[in-house]
Amino acid sequence: MKKTTDIIAFRQPESVDDPLTEIARDGARRMLAAALRAEADAFVAQYAEETLPDGRQRVVRHGYGPERSILTGIGALDVQRPKVRDRAPDVSAEKKIRFSSAILPKWARRSRSLDALLPVLYLRGISMGNFQEALAAILGKDAPNLSPDVVSRLTGEWQQEYDRWQRRDLSARRYVYIWADGVYLQARMEPQAECMLVILGATPEGKKELVGFQVGLRESAQSWRELLIDIKARGLAVPPEIAVGDGAMGFWKALDEVFPGTRHQRCWVHKIANVLNKFPKSMQPAVKADLREIWQAETRAVAQTAMNVFAEKYGAKYEKAVTCLTKDSVALLAFYDFPADHWDHLRTGNPIESVFATVRHRTVRTKGALSQKTAKLMVFKLVQAAAKTWRRLKGANQLPLLIEGVTFTDGVATSVAENRAA
Repeated sequence: MKKTTDIIAFRQPESVDDPLTEIARDGARRMLAAALRAEADAFVAQYAEETLPDGRQRVVRHGYGPERSILTGIGALDVQRPKVRDRAPDVSAEKKIRFSSAILPKWARRSRSLDALLPVLYLRGISMGNFQEALAAILGKDAPNLSPDVVSRLTGEWQQEYDRWQRRDLSARRYVYIWADGVYLQARMEPQAECMLVILGATPEGKKELVGFQVGLRESAQSWRELLIDIKARGLAVPPEIAVGDGAMGFWKALDEVFPGTRHQRCWVHKIANVLNKFPKSMQPAVKADLREIWQAETRAVAQTAMNVFAEKYGAKYEKAVTCLTKDSVALLAFYDFPADHWDHLRTGNPIESVFATVRHRTVRTKGALSQKTAKLMVFKLVQAAAKTWRRLKGANQLPLLIEGVTFTDGVATSVAENRAA
């Protein structure tokens, strides 16, 4: 009598045996299926009063579509989309009642959160060919819809999305404040770093938006002129009240040509760094404290006095440092003519710096994974994703006053300031 032999399958080294994740995926499948059924039932219930001449209900459930795999953050989920039928005869296609799932769009193959993850992985230095391997532990060994060809097509979609964004109509937009900077990103270890010319804007509602974004030369007035002219040509007719940036750009010359009425505000973070570089390191803490007395002053008069004291204190031995500060005194103190609630936003270029801090952190590790063209698209997608979490400006209720022409003195609306003086 032959002995039966049990065959034990050896687990592959790269595979992960995780019953907890499998339970979570099975629960997610059940919940997704239940949610899709409930969504379809709710849609049918909306038309319960609609009946046919013979009394039957016009809109009814009509089975399910073919099973398909949707890639989500916990792996691939096999689902069937419920179908709904409009049984009304002799109704044109335009008047047919159609069901479209908000949970599972008709052609969706990946969750939107996963699409947002892909550019992050790309900027981390993961090549298209390695996406499946990198995500296998999370999404499952045979994660669909992430082959190199699919990801390559996805970058093509990003290019189309970027092109559409670049052509969008701005005639209905208004930006009270703008921040400008040239952000360098090293791609493929090329001799010249990529420079992204970036303009963010604050709407009358206090929301921050990406206004302009293209490749160019940071110090080139021509590159900034092209970007500003393009924005204006697409309908941005009303100039911003004030623009914030550092002093090393050709941006200011271009701004005066395209939007001559816009005030200048120099970034204090950059100015402080430039001034400190002209002092010995041993003196820098004390000098920084003296500079703080200027930009943190409660009024313009106090700030100007502190600047005069600084010039008198250091002018004899550190003339270059004093000149670096005082030559831009008007642009450094422009924020005093705007609401005090907005001073934190206007004194520095932090709105752009904070957005691109993580982008720089990622691209510096990218080495050979990104071309310059791909870097631009990846950064564009990352900024779009980040924009969803941007906070509104403090004191947003002050912005309509600026638009109406109300003037501010030391951060206070003129009428209020006059009453206080009286």
